[in-house]
Amino acid sequence: MRRSKLKKYSVLTAVLAGTAGVAATAPAQAVAAGTTLKLAAGHDAYVSNVRTGVVFGNETKLVAGIAGKETKTSFLQFAVPAGTKVAGARLKLTTQAQTTSTVTLRQVAKTNWTEAKLTAANAPALGSVLASAVPGTTVSFDLGKVVKGPGTYAFALSSTGAAVRFQSAEAGSGAPVLEVTTQGDVSPPVAKPAGDCVTDAKLVPSCGVLWGAAAGGFTTAPRDQALKDWEKLSGRTSTIYHTYHKGDENFPTKAEIAMTGDSANPRVLLTNWKIAYGSTWAKVAKGEQNKRIDAFAARAKTYGKKFFLVLNHEPENDVVARAGSGFEAKDFAAMYRHTILRLRSQGVTNVVNVMAYMGNEKWMAQSWWKDLYPGDDVVDWMGLDSYVSVEPGYYHFGKFNDLLDRAPTGGGLGFYEWSTTKHAAKPIMVAEWGAYHRVNKVTDKSAMFNSVLPELAKRPAVKAIVYFDTKKDDEGDRDISINSTPAALAAFKKLAADPIFKVKLG
Repeated sequence: MRRSKLKKYSVLTAVLAGTAGVAATAPAQAVAAGTTLKLAAGHDAYVSNVRTGVVFGNETKLVAGIAGKETKTSFLQFAVPAGTKVAGARLKLTTQAQTTSTVTLRQVAKTNWTEAKLTAANAPALGSVLASAVPGTTVSFDLGKVVKGPGTYAFALSSTGAAVRFQSAEAGSGAPVLEVTTQGDVSPPVAKPAGDCVTDAKLVPSCGVLWGAAAGGFTTAPRDQALKDWEKLSGRTSTIYHTYHKGDENFPTKAEIAMTGDSANPRVLLTNWKIAYGSTWAKVAKGEQNKRIDAFAARAKTYGKKFFLVLNHEPENDVVARAGSGFEAKDFAAMYRHTILRLRSQGVTNVVNVMAYMGNEKWMAQSWWKDLYPGDDVVDWMGLDSYVSVEPGYYHFGKFNDLLDRAPTGGGLGFYEWSTTKHAAKPIMVAEWGAYHRVNKVTDKSAMFNSVLPELAKRPAVKAIVYFDTKKDDEGDRDISINSTPAALAAFKKLAADPIFKVKLG
């Protein structure tokens, strides 16, 4: 967790194939259940050609057609999770009242819009016609030729007849659903009950979301004991144990070995390694720290267990955009590639790589930001470190969606949309997240914690979230703890208890 340019290092539910309806008690997520994924719209809204500047994103309806003097068009957006092998897809909508109007479904190329800002004035252009139908109580459109793999897809509903109204995602029931039939299921299909989730070779859960934490930040408390205390406080064991290393520090420590070897409380290690400590990214890329990399490789092989590795998390904060500095964005990408390829050449097979960006709109807007990415061949997970304030009007005030959707200064794709659009095959880890208030401005965090599950339901590519808990941040004035108020702790414990986080380490 780093606030500025500092040189400090420190609901969608799934149902079984053939089951009618959506079980209200199922985990709030998109999961492969038998042969079908049922994906909720991440964003849906309608626009009006008369009220061109009005946002209708919170309405419980979607409207297509003519209503009085207005013509209304609706837009929907869905995210197909990383790793999904698509065999077919179908959009299903529920009408609020039947009409005889024909509704046309079109594809929309642009996906960098949100329901919170969509108006007729900024709405994306409508693409080619995919299908037309006269809706009954429901309507279904075959999208098998359009939805072919992971990524973000957008569509528009229009009509030249009387307005047709559909249930929106905010309606509570009958919400739009994109049903995706998956490939590669066993034959005959074997349904997975809720909670039967397990990680694969890249530690991606088959369903659910990995739950993790780093506790005791910016204190002298031993990280292992701090996490154990935090787990008791929150009510759930952290499947991901987050630690930090730099330079030639010993890895893994005895505490890390013990914490990830506890059979009663299974955990996987997530470690940030600042490999260029005392050097530069450019020098690492040139091979000047190969001895350091090889020593790390030997320790990793001896450790044996799968673990997540982040190289120099939040690199934006360390960029020196000056030719020859050794810390240009391109130097980071080269350092990252060299390190991972060197580890592989040394026979390391138990590392799962996470590229962890910083959720700050200022850095995302820099021309060099995109140059940090080292390449899909050396990245297993997309990562994000991002925080929100719970103080209205204060810097980065918001809820869980705000830390994921924060857009670059001047506009552009937010992190989630960018990641699922540009690197759709990669699962997303929120490698650090938290809700904060100033130490002397105690404010309830319940609303933020209560927003996590509904927002995860809209973002099925998120496969892990890791909380960073500390009473004071690196500058000593922000409280990111889960128990700064009794109400906040109660809300967090309720979140932690949700079965979506019940994932078994494979």
